[in-house]
Amino acid sequence: MTRSSPAAASSTASLTSGSSSTPAHAADTALEATSARALGEFIRAHRERLTPLAVGLPQGARRRTPGLRREEVAQLCGVSPTWYTWIEQGRPVSASADALARIAIALQLSRAERAYLFELAGERDPAEPTPSAADAPAALLATVGLVEAPAYVLDRQWNALAWNAQAAELFVGWLDGSPQDGRERNLLRFTFTEPTARTLIVDWETRARRLVAEFRADSIRHLSDAPTRALIDALTAESEAFGRFWASQDVGEREGGVRAFDHPRDGRRIYDQITFKPAHREDLKLVVLVCG
Repeated sequence: MTRSSPAAASSTASLTSGSSSTPAHAADTALEATSARALGEFIRAHRERLTPLAVGLPQGARRRTPGLRREEVAQLCGVSPTWYTWIEQGRPVSASADALARIAIALQLSRAERAYLFELAGERDPAEPTPSAADAPAALLATVGLVEAPAYVLDRQWNALAWNAQAAELFVGWLDGSPQDGRERNLLRFTFTEPTARTLIVDWETRARRLVAEFRADSIRHLSDAPTRALIDALTAESEAFGRFWASQDVGEREGGVRAFDHPRDGRRIYDQITFKPAHREDLKLVVLVCG
């Protein structure tokens, strides 16, 4: 995103306040205003907590307000005082990821505070590392072996990083076989390209559609990452059903609930699914299927 000029922002404000706006447009504008106001309040609160000495500036004359002045933060960030003031005032001006990063540094935000800043702005932090499977916490991977129910760990592309014997026995065609056999164990690829998935998963059409909606919501922050993009493109080319579900633009939270399977040996199995996300690694998931 690029920063809006004062003139552009003023023009935007006049357009969105017109009486000809539709109710839907008015609702969208109100939501944007609420988000912008929350962002401005957060930045202002942290500016007021800093002293000039904390950022290497002279104390100067007596101050009427606590903390740094807006002009001082703008100077530290390398942005115009007007633009920074408008951000604090909650005006609907655009803030690029680079500008937000400079604000985070100038305000000396902690890691959690910086993450919150970017969430409020709807931007991805350029300093956020791209986790790999090798970075998965060893304790998380070991946890699946301690669970007596079927359990597995998924990465951000929904590749299985670890699973226990119960999961391997249940998911024929996906998690069975040796972990060292070199097979790709992606949940989406199994669901849409492995014929056994259509017989194993009860009500396959409904579950598969729901799975795609959940993946769209889950992957929104890294849709442009090469591995995620490659997976989506490959599945769209290989599976008519995946392409159709993905094109529908459905979005859904990853939910628990009843999961039914027709196992080739044991017949109908019914579980309650529970999904956990570890702290500091929300791109990973521990999925447990508890007997209902």
